[in-house]
Amino acid sequence: MAELPRQAQVIVIGGGIVGASIAYHLGKLGVGDVLLLERDRYTCGTTWHAAGLVGQLRATENLTRLCRYSLDLYAGLEAETGQATGFRQPGAISLATTEERFHELKRTAAVAAHLGVEAAVLSPAEAQALFPRMEIDDVVGAVHLPKDGMVSPVDVTMALLAGARQSGVATFQGVPVDGLLVEGGRTVGVITAQGEVRGESVVLAAGMWSREFAARYGVPLPLHAAEHYYAITQPIEGLSEKTPILRDPNHCAYFKEDARRLLVGLFEPVARPWAMDGVPDVSFAEIPADLDHVTPLLERAYRRLPFLHDVELRQLFCGPESFTPDDNFILGEAPTLPGLFVAAGFNSIGIQAAGGVGKALAEWIVEGEATMDLAEVDIRRFEPFHAGRRFLAHRTVETLGLLYGMHWPFRQYDTARGVKHSPFHTRLAAKGACFGETAGWERPNFYAPKGEKAEYRYSYARQNFFPWTAEEHRATREGVGLYDQTSYAKFLLQGPEAESVLQRVSAADLATPMGKVVYTQWLNASGGIEADLTVTRIDEEIFLVVTTAATRFRDFHFLKAAIGGAQAILTDVTSGLATLGIMGPDSRELLGRVTSADLSNASFPFATSQEIELDYGLVRAMRITYVGELGWELYIPTEFALHVFDAIMREGEALNLKLCGFHAMASCRLEKGYRHWGHDIGPEDSPLEAGLGFAVGWAKDANFVGREALEAQKKRGLERRLLQFQIHDPEVMLYHDEPIYRDGERMGLTTSGGWGHTLGAAVAMGYAKGEPGSLNANWIRSGEWEIEVAGKRYPASASLRPSYDPASQRVRG
Repeated sequence: MAELPRQAQVIVIGGGIVGASIAYHLGKLGVGDVLLLERDRYTCGTTWHAAGLVGQLRATENLTRLCRYSLDLYAGLEAETGQATGFRQPGAISLATTEERFHELKRTAAVAAHLGVEAAVLSPAEAQALFPRMEIDDVVGAVHLPKDGMVSPVDVTMALLAGARQSGVATFQGVPVDGLLVEGGRTVGVITAQGEVRGESVVLAAGMWSREFAARYGVPLPLHAAEHYYAITQPIEGLSEKTPILRDPNHCAYFKEDARRLLVGLFEPVARPWAMDGVPDVSFAEIPADLDHVTPLLERAYRRLPFLHDVELRQLFCGPESFTPDDNFILGEAPTLPGLFVAAGFNSIGIQAAGGVGKALAEWIVEGEATMDLAEVDIRRFEPFHAGRRFLAHRTVETLGLLYGMHWPFRQYDTARGVKHSPFHTRLAAKGACFGETAGWERPNFYAPKGEKAEYRYSYARQNFFPWTAEEHRATREGVGLYDQTSYAKFLLQGPEAESVLQRVSAADLATPMGKVVYTQWLNASGGIEADLTVTRIDEEIFLVVTTAATRFRDFHFLKAAIGGAQAILTDVTSGLATLGIMGPDSRELLGRVTSADLSNASFPFATSQEIELDYGLVRAMRITYVGELGWELYIPTEFALHVFDAIMREGEALNLKLCGFHAMASCRLEKGYRHWGHDIGPEDSPLEAGLGFAVGWAKDANFVGREALEAQKKRGLERRLLQFQIHDPEVMLYHDEPIYRDGERMGLTTSGGWGHTLGAAVAMGYAKGEPGSLNANWIRSGEWEIEVAGKRYPASASLRPSYDPASQRVRG
């Protein structure tokens, strides 16, 4: 055995397919000084028992890009390395046994076409022709992906390792990593029984062991092992390598040919967490099968292929796989421990994702930032509580089954709820609030009227809350509504160099007078939007940053990293400030009944903030809005929260004050064209492309991150722009990821959508592409626009400007 080196540029912990792919891609990028360490034998964690499916489609465009790259990589890996991979492309069929499932599959097929993935919508008979022995009496329709593939997971891993070694990567098995070397708050290497190895970066790709390892260093990793079952039959006559993969989500099963045998995989709705007291140090782990649990699942799966009742089982296997609270894997640099990168929690898609993940993380390490939008898998999307053992055990019961569940619009988790409540929670619940969950916060999404149950009844059509949200929307537009916005994240940045820090990190000019509220973006070096928020100057050396609940952890650590050695201190004050939004044309009159402050335009103009008395309490009022109406956000010390709430509700009776939820807010913001980070804007979208150039401080003296990229983009002209769309058809509901066409040419996908109750139309936003400088109002008006929903195209109108109050007269009135 070769001697373990004492120094490496990058050290990869874990010799499964993910670790092997990262090492392979680091080598391809020319990082020759890479060391991979496996505690026992390569693939001995969970890679060895994976089914080896390599599907191309995921829920979003960027995750699909990763998986398509994996497929392309595996296709040529054997020729490159000389190591067999078992790669083949029998294609895959997904079945629908309900109209709603078929609608979902047709939406998926439409996205597939946009992304260059070959897909065909099939009738039940056409699906049966591809898999003749299946029962189709209950099948409504299907989608066929003829290029979906499969591999031998162990062989692909060995090929990746061989390719890595060809690029100069050193790989060792039988070398457990006992710990990390940490100096000055940064990872600088690893500790093994054979001694220390120092490195500039360390990658933790240790599968289900990653959580407990990372926790020793204060890094929360929300993943938990769960039992995953599959059965393998004896050989079956008529099966061949060309037999397509068959997915039957309503029966929670998939079927794939394996050496003329059939592997029957199960994704049950109520799963069984494993190793709740800690993952043991085992290799090639196999869990004793619980026949009482798995037999009903197999019987359900066999309804699709009844002939299996007469086929003997060769093996009934149960092995552990790790799952995360949202069914997306975890990727990126740990914000609490720089130098430690993580790739873990793959939710049964590690094989299909590994190729793309290896490339993406290797580029992240080399470039110093992600080279594509990875927000949906970014480690920073989680809150620390998500990594709690009890939370994970409860949520994992649900997440395994969600892989084959319906992906309903607005679907809420059923498990591990009630983590965070605003001070108003009990009062709002008594008023009929139906709560959704974001970052642990229970937030009112809508209010059910008396006699109606405050619950979701899911559908791709208009859901049960549609008329109730319409009333909340109209109250906001025509009267006054109250929104509980306590979940918004709030940070204080204080110190003599606080302004210079914000000037460097913010695109807008933050050298402002006290009380000014500034809407700004934080950018990456490429000009992409890393955060979208407001900053208010409270005092000469004190700034209040307000951002969304979902990005609290991400944005806090983004700003903390930007401080560096500057004289500034960042404090999270989210828990100390309850927040109410009082929105609508009657908001000034309502607040005037509970405060002596002058709320006129002259004394309290738009985008300013003041501390005011509100009944007996002292609150910070900001004249700002996310619904496109006159209104104030009230930041209330929690000790005053209920008193202030009760005072507003009491005085609001005379003005028909309406309690409003986040669905009404979303409807209003879509009409007004307000962007939403994570949907309409993100790390691959610039402020110029997103129509946010007005928020860029071009004239400010200070340089800011991303300025050079924006100036270059401005000079050469835009190749894509964010537009607002409308479809005036009462049967159409838009959500996101619907293909957009201009004159029959596919332009892109919608980024977010909903119903505009004032406009009386389905409203969406999405990017259109074109020649640099050509995307102007004339080009938009001259085209015929369509949006495709579940395979059918609908005429749409398109505009650069919002259709509702484009001059913002109502906001400033």
